[in-house]
Amino acid sequence: MKIQSLALAFLAATAIGGAAWVFIYPLLSGEKKAESRRASVAKLEPAVRNADKNQRSRREQVEGSLKDLEARRKRESKVPLSTRLTQAGLDWSTRKFMVISGVLAAACLAGALLFGGGLLAAGGLAFAAGFGLPRWALSYLKNRREKNFLKALPDAVDVIVRGIKAGLPLFESIKVVAADAPEPLKSEFLAIIETQAIGMPLGEACGRLFERMPVPEANFFGIVISIQQKSGGNLSEALGNLSKVLRDRKKMAEKIQAMSMEAKASAGIIGSLPPIVMLLVYLSTPDYISLLWTHPTGQLMLVGCVVWMSMGIFVMKRMINFDF
Repeated sequence: MKIQSLALAFLAATAIGGAAWVFIYPLLSGEKKAESRRASVAKLEPAVRNADKNQRSRREQVEGSLKDLEARRKRESKVPLSTRLTQAGLDWSTRKFMVISGVLAAACLAGALLFGGGLLAAGGLAFAAGFGLPRWALSYLKNRREKNFLKALPDAVDVIVRGIKAGLPLFESIKVVAADAPEPLKSEFLAIIETQAIGMPLGEACGRLFERMPVPEANFFGIVISIQQKSGGNLSEALGNLSKVLRDRKKMAEKIQAMSMEAKASAGIIGSLPPIVMLLVYLSTPDYISLLWTHPTGQLMLVGCVVWMSMGIFVMKRMINFDF
């Protein structure tokens, strides 16, 4: 009987201790409060996630609208020749450009016929010299001008940010950039000042920078200034973020250029081999290769070779030029 009573007492004490552990210990140890805090945090996480998702969706919408705007401009707006001359930094008129192109075509046609070339080869050379060469030179000048503009734009934006933080108005900060910046940034900011001086709002004047300098960075600058002029806000912070974006895009472009230099060198070697071989063969045995421009079949073959080589160079150029 004594053993049974001890066993019952032990079981009763164990049951009481277990019940106390289950019901009383969590209240004393603070586990209930910890669980309630965890539950409240778990309830807040979806809201934070939803806020981040909404912010990300708004950012994606803005980026998508900017890309759609640029794509629409490229599709709808066929750039006239006068605008292309301005973008290349030339003060020529359209008539002057056409006259120079015609003179080049006539000179090449006369030179090809004078040196015994056939009519077909002379016509192709005249077309390339009068139509292709001037427009290629125009595109080259435009691209070189855009590269010089992008090289100096982040520093110019930093100067504007420092001027605004120092208390200068935006227009006076743009004047400082126009006075000290290198070309072509100087002339573009002078155009903004002149446009604003005749009564156009500063945001619209900065927005027209994209028409003279069709690069996304100029479009970003015009959008930031235009939005700030319409809705207000911390302009120095917005331009500081723009400067960071411009420098990151510049780093990305330089990285892409460095990574694609091997492919560009290979394309240059492949494209230059046929003319070099033709020149060496002409220097060693001119009678052997002169049939290409003296015989009608050779002239036709030469025109075909030029066409196929041009197509190959165009394909290689499209493969090694990366857009980002």
